[in-house]
Amino acid sequence: MYSKELLENRHGDFRTLLANIQDQEARKVDFVADTGGLNFNTIRGNTFVNSEQTGMATVSSRCNDVAFGQILAKADIDSRTGRRLQEGYPDVLDLALNRIYSSERKQVMLRTFDDPSGGPDHLSHRELRAFLSDKYKRFDNVDILQAVVPALMESDARWQIVNSTVTDKRMTLRLKSAEITGSGANVGDLMALGMNINNSETGHGSAAIAKMFWTLACLNGMQTTQKHRSAHLTSSQADTEVWSVLTQEAKDADNSALSMKLRDVAANYSSRESFEQTLAAFRAAAGDTLTDGTTPQAAVDQVGRVLQLTKKETASVLDGLFSTMSQPGYNAGEPVSRATLVNAVTAVANDAALRANKIDADDVGEWERRGGRLLDLPASQWTSIATAQAA
Repeated sequence: MYSKELLENRHGDFRTLLANIQDQEARKVDFVADTGGLNFNTIRGNTFVNSEQTGMATVSSRCNDVAFGQILAKADIDSRTGRRLQEGYPDVLDLALNRIYSSERKQVMLRTFDDPSGGPDHLSHRELRAFLSDKYKRFDNVDILQAVVPALMESDARWQIVNSTVTDKRMTLRLKSAEITGSGANVGDLMALGMNINNSETGHGSAAIAKMFWTLACLNGMQTTQKHRSAHLTSSQADTEVWSVLTQEAKDADNSALSMKLRDVAANYSSRESFEQTLAAFRAAAGDTLTDGTTPQAAVDQVGRVLQLTKKETASVLDGLFSTMSQPGYNAGEPVSRATLVNAVTAVANDAALRANKIDADDVGEWERRGGRLLDLPASQWTSIATAQAA
């Protein structure tokens, strides 16, 4: 499907990603339905949606966890309550869903997969993977890869695959350059240009490309604030009305324009010039050190407050700080800097954390973005970290 110039990693992540996407592409079946023609039926902890629409054959689909959550949300049913009813009181859940969706009728898009895995009776032929607005703009994983991968292969960056995932919520592809590298900050590390390509087919984020930095000593990744996002949903009521009357030809043209924008952004993010700009900011962060009276623990606690982390997440940053300070090239006794703390934050999202199941794969990008936010904090917020005192 793509040239070998996009360098595969030893785990074969890119081949696995392509195989997953091609398999999903072959099994996709999407349609718009009036909720007045939907019937919800819960059997042995699984909720099924039977769709009877005018001019269409009856379609029966088993909800996965993502779609079930969206069904609850659109019905304004609390997630924990809905899941408790699904397990213990299925008749009550079905009564509520059927009553709400038949009384408050709306048009929805059902995104399904053919489901050959089997199930109770005839209800196993489809997997409902998303329950969305009928105005949802489909720009799928295959579309974003076809848009950006050729541009990546044509660049001088010699892009390598770091890792890739496809979950029920989103696709993520992380790359690092084998060519565009430079000296890092005060931990004596080497850094490489990176890129994060992200998309969701189920309403969990826009098609997006973000510039990244990789700390090569431990392969921590940081997303910079340079990011291109393109929403799947129309941005205003007027746009929604226009989108609903567009022909398929016009919708295809809209996606074609988006593909070209993503292609050009990917090419721009592949340049050494953009790498050097952010690298200079990272080097400068090495000079932002904690004051003499501030302990690493106090600084990390304040990082947690500034980034609005939970206590568990803040504890993970402290673990990341100790890991960073034990890296080869880090001089014992040198002051903890903003650059050190950025590495501590991004360490939470590295491969070791994933293997230990400390965080969910869908949360990795959020930790990488937090690293970028810490690098770009305004002076007042950094000062609150640099001068923090133990509680």
